Amino acid sequence: MGQKTNPIGARLGIIRGWESNWFGSKKDYSTKLIEDHKIRTYLMARINKGGISKIVIERTLGKLIITIHTSKPGIIIGKGGNEVDRIKEELKKLTGKDDVQINILEIRRPELDANIVGDTIAKQIENRINYKRAIKMAIASALRMGAEGIKVKVSGRLGGAEIARSEEIKQGRTPLHTLRMDIDYANVFALTVYGKIGIKVWICKGEVLAKRDLNPNIISGKEGGPMGDRREGRGGDDRRGGGDRGGDRRGGGGGRGGDRRRG
Repeated sequence: MGQKTNPIGARLGIIRGWESNWFGSKKDYSTKLIEDHKIRTYLMARINKGGISKIVIERTLGKLIITIHTSKPGIIIGKGGNEVDRIKEELKKLTGKDDVQINILEIRRPELDANIVGDTIAKQIENRINYKRAIKMAIASALRMGAEGIKVKVSGRLGGAEIARSEEIKQGRTPLHTLRMDIDYANVFALTVYGKIGIKVWICKGEVLAKRDLNPNIISGKEGGPMGDRREGRGGDDRRGGGDRGGDRRGGGGGRGGDRRRG
């Protein structure tokens, strides 16, 4: 089932939190759900070059809090915050609510965010860069930033071919059945002149062994909450430690070899 289920949906309530946080009664649940979809669709189209990873929507009595997770906060904020104010006014008209609050959280490592990686590959394919080259560059940068594994699957008329096909390139490990594995997933499209090309991205960021706060704003927004500390702190130290140990071994071997030669 791990291969068939959306990796994010499978991990909800275990190591991931929901991107819509509100209570809905039987009467207004469907209205709120449709409104959430409209807000996300509108913001994705409105800020198409803003490097948006996800949009978290929270509702309290009469108040709507929208948190945009982005790799390019400057584009969304604009000069002196003018752009944010404009977006806020547009959202007030769209939702019909007077109290709309917009928070912007920067993603410090966009190479480890599946949505942003997929979007980057899609834009390169749209600009007629070879799809294999675009995927390999994305994989290399993700692994360089410390991902345990990454898998990218593209489908459609690849390279303008007459017959559509699917290709998958992967490196490292992405165990989809292991629910404690933090796997980020995205499904994006590249709109090329010869048709639509689908891109799926899976990025494995390592195991989550401790109990995690399921608030999506803490996990990956600030990169400073429990998950941010785990990834940037302990995970980084392990990798650096491994590198140092490797360096010591290589350096030690070289040193000993040098001593022997000098002796």
